Amino acid sequence: MWQQILAVFLVLALLMGTLILLRRKGIAQFSGGFRKIPGKAREMRILERIAVGPQHSLLLVHVRNSVFLIGLSPSGCDKIDVFAPDAPLPDLPREL
Repeated sequence: MWQQILAVFLVLALLMGTLILLRRKGIAQFSGGFRKIPGKAREMRILERIAVGPQHSLLLVHVRNSVFLIGLSPSGCDKIDVFAPDAPLPDLPREL
């Protein structure tokens, strides 16, 4: 009997560990579906994320009718630029 209980806990622990690993790698995303309000659309979306260095990245975030370029670093985040709702995004070079 104890072997069966131990086997169940081992399988659950392996499952949780795998889910946590997949979430950290960005393969699995959990949206918390049980807390969603039906019919309510999200007002904020991350359009793109680019890693600039090991601890620095740039985010392109859409909030309501605006698009923000945000820089993330260990010391915090900074708003770099705001784009108008209907303006096309600037064509930036892929590599420097």
